Amino acid sequence: MLTALNLFGNIINDLEDDSIFTNGASDTSVGAGQFFVCVGAALVLGFLISLIYIATHRKEGYSQSYVTTIIMLPPIIALILILINSTAGALTLAGAFTLVRFRSVAGDPKDIAYIFYAMATGVACGIGYIGFAVVFFIVLGIVMFALSEIGFGTCKSKHMTLKITIPENLDYQGVFEPVLSKYTTYHKLRRVKTTNFGTLFELIYSVDVNDDIDQKKFIDELRALNGNMTINLVFFRYDDKIYEN
Repeated sequence: MLTALNLFGNIINDLEDDSIFTNGASDTSVGAGQFFVCVGAALVLGFLISLIYIATHRKEGYSQSYVTTIIMLPPIIALILILINSTAGALTLAGAFTLVRFRSVAGDPKDIAYIFYAMATGVACGIGYIGFAVVFFIVLGIVMFALSEIGFGTCKSKHMTLKITIPENLDYQGVFEPVLSKYTTYHKLRRVKTTNFGTLFELIYSVDVNDDIDQKKFIDELRALNGNMTINLVFFRYDDKIYEN
């Protein structure tokens, strides 16, 4: 039966229940009560972390698969640690995670921080410290939401990639400089490549654009210089992101 708990104690040691899971390596038994409380708490906290992520990313957008991942991570980590059931094993697992190399495109550092947020919560639940996990979730959740609402660290300019297609007979050096200097705070030509079997050139610039500029006028003035050919202004946003009103 479940007994009264010390909120900041180790719930796996404090709970008394029939031991149904046994760790053969350490001869440590884990009761059904401990298992369901730890994994259940991790699942609830993972869901709440996903809500904070949605709330702080409602303007710039978010991926549905990423939100689902945040919910899944804490109970997965908690289950693994319950089976390991030792502090040394927890540290070994943390070391193993540092060796994982994700072969996907590097994302927003804040998104990666949310992964560690969910993992840390799962670790706390998995080793039985539910109280610490809840306090950690509340404190960091409030901080993240407050920073998002006040726009802490927001830059007034956006870093973008500008791609300009030009005919092969156009001498592009210095042609677009006046327009770029007018509408950007920073611009640099990063790459030039041929397209369409060498009949066209594509200029690729890194640019910083202020939020208050008229982007249509910016593109129109560039089109007047490149013969009304294709111009792409890339905003670095994923196609599968969801945007709220």
